[in-house]
Amino acid sequence: MSEVTYYVALPFVATGDGIAPGEAVECFDPNCAVMRAEAFSHKPGYVGALAFSRTGNPATGDFRDARIIRKFGDVPSDLSML
Repeated sequence: MSEVTYYVALPFVATGDGIAPGEAVECFDPNCAVMRAEAFSHKPGYVGALAFSRTGNPATGDFRDARIIRKFGDVPSDLSML
């Protein structure tokens, strides 16, 4: 199987310990991920969001590091969970 790229919008919520990721949403393309992330950042309960992509081989589970497309609002500086 060849490599594929996934586009994702990831919202963030405030917690007692800081900021935590919400439920990620897979999108069709980078523009969709940016629009969805921006919409998340304006919804009550969310403090920020980001759009990112990951490219790799789903059959082997080998993926490159996430590539941030755009950030909105409050997003943690440590994004190692991506």
